[in-house]
Amino acid sequence: MVIFGASGDLATRKLLPTLYNLAKKEYLPPDFGLIGLAVQPHSEDEFRERVRASLKEFASAPDDCKFCDWIIERLSYLPGNFREAETYARLKPLLAQMEQTHHTTGNCLFYLATGPDLFGEIIRNLADSGLTRENGGYWRRVIIEKPFGSDLSSAKALNLQIKSLLSEQQIYRIDHYLGKETVQNILVFRFSNGIFEPIWNRRYIDSVQITVAETLGVEQRGRYYDTTGSLRDMVPSHILQLLALTAMEPPISFQADAVRDEQAKILHAVQDMSPESVLSRAVRGQYGVGVVDGQAVPAYRNEPNVAQESHTDTFVALKFSIDNWRWVDVPFYVRTGKRLKKRASEIVIQFRRAPLVLFRETPVEQLSPNLLVLHIQPDEGISLQFGAKVPGPMVRIGSVNMDFKYVDHFGAEPSTGYERLLYDCMIGDATLFQRADMVEAGWSVIEPVLDVWRALPARNFPNYAAGTWGPKEADDLLERDHRHWNVPF
Repeated sequence: MVIFGASGDLATRKLLPTLYNLAKKEYLPPDFGLIGLAVQPHSEDEFRERVRASLKEFASAPDDCKFCDWIIERLSYLPGNFREAETYARLKPLLAQMEQTHHTTGNCLFYLATGPDLFGEIIRNLADSGLTRENGGYWRRVIIEKPFGSDLSSAKALNLQIKSLLSEQQIYRIDHYLGKETVQNILVFRFSNGIFEPIWNRRYIDSVQITVAETLGVEQRGRYYDTTGSLRDMVPSHILQLLALTAMEPPISFQADAVRDEQAKILHAVQDMSPESVLSRAVRGQYGVGVVDGQAVPAYRNEPNVAQESHTDTFVALKFSIDNWRWVDVPFYVRTGKRLKKRASEIVIQFRRAPLVLFRETPVEQLSPNLLVLHIQPDEGISLQFGAKVPGPMVRIGSVNMDFKYVDHFGAEPSTGYERLLYDCMIGDATLFQRADMVEAGWSVIEPVLDVWRALPARNFPNYAAGTWGPKEADDLLERDHRHWNVPF
């Protein structure tokens, strides 16, 4: 495994701890080698100490750690400029040396933990130096982090560039949200349970909500975030992947392309928004000063490396419609934002209400809808909300929950969310990785919104206080349909 950007935040906090967790579970082969590439002129010993410190801080590795030793024994470091061919000329003999020392048989995984501006250039240099060539039965694969493009045209251009250098089978576009157990469980839950599969359609489901809420601000990512915003950062990747898994038809098998074919069909079936409908079905927001978890926090425009008059969205809510037989007339509401009241990611399936005719002569004025909630983070699990009679002589109905939590049933294991994804890439299973057509379909869905928001910059920012659930317009989006957002608990 070769990590480009090995001294960066992603490698330090996520990738190296992920390898440690995989090593502990014996999911890494004994003939494994690791090369870190970065621009910093560290010596190999200095880099190994950085790795050991990273594993101690972010993987809770003990001081006397045989798995740390195992990884570090297999580790080499190569400083260099990713834009220069000379770096790749030095990488080639190092890979050959790794093959001899650790018997890696030529298989190699390149992980691009860099800025998106380097993706195309790194892949071109790898190809030009012959490092992506697959000969003699071994494989060469490349993992590309998001964002994959900044709009439809740039995503198409990047796809065109890298597919001229690599086959689609070599490209693994990663989205760490798909490493969450509950996300992976969506397909199992839907298609292996006879009580839910028959009712997963417009006849029984009233609406679907997807929420990805963060209490954090932009931290030190202001320079990147201010040119991106919440819509670009979260919707084409995380949000639409969750929507596709929730709404897709049963695949003919769990082979990677069979699953991804059905996901792509859903993304293509999302109804195009006209410029007029964008104004009524898309809400944007930006946080001002407020209080989060009892701490006063600054407005977005006062965050480091953010423009004083920034029009960048830190919150977005959208109403989608899917034009197919299963989902016609079922709205899909999505929202995501920073500095919200609570950290929570969930999918809420709201079922249609039962007829009220039976309860006309009772004090029950309204029946609460049944809700199925898939909790993705921070507490992974599934809840089912239904009505039950409150004990007593009067007919009163109370809402009760049946809760399943992964930690209660299967125990807690240290996880970064990347373990399954890295392992899948190593064994060649691309099911949880986006294909080129899926990436472009995702950008196509939000392109009309981007066009309108570029033409009409927001004039009322900031429009929600940090520590709330976003701007009032997001509530209005559902209230116009006589619905409301589910409050994560």
